[in-house]
Amino acid sequence: MRLVIVIPHEILLEREVSRVRASAENGSFTLLENHADFVTLLKPGILTYESSGNESMAAVDRGVLTKVGSEVRVSTLDAVVDRPLGTLREAVEERFEEEDDAEKRSRQAVAKIEAGFLRRLVDLGSGREG
Repeated sequence: MRLVIVIPHEILLEREVSRVRASAENGSFTLLENHADFVTLLKPGILTYESSGNESMAAVDRGVLTKVGSEVRVSTLDAVVDRPLGTLREAVEERFEEEDDAEKRSRQAVAKIEAGFLRRLVDLGSGREG
């Protein structure tokens, strides 16, 4: 079976696997090649997959998992793939910190734009233009 993990701007993983385990809103499940076609919403967590007898892991954000024929496709906003469990946690925490910093910068930029807009609005209301 072929596992494909995609995020909005790239394909993170394409690999032949024998088993995929993931967590959906209604519980965990395992997919094998002979299972029926399947669609579910994933919750954030660890997705495991077995390839050539080796188990690998990926941290995935919320997303959609579809199994059609022999392809399992995971579409998610963000994921970290091919890391051992110990470093996977560190990578996810680092990613969250980066996103938090970017979100803070975005909020600050929006606040500056709003403040500038309000200042100009007040200046127009008082007859001052500058």
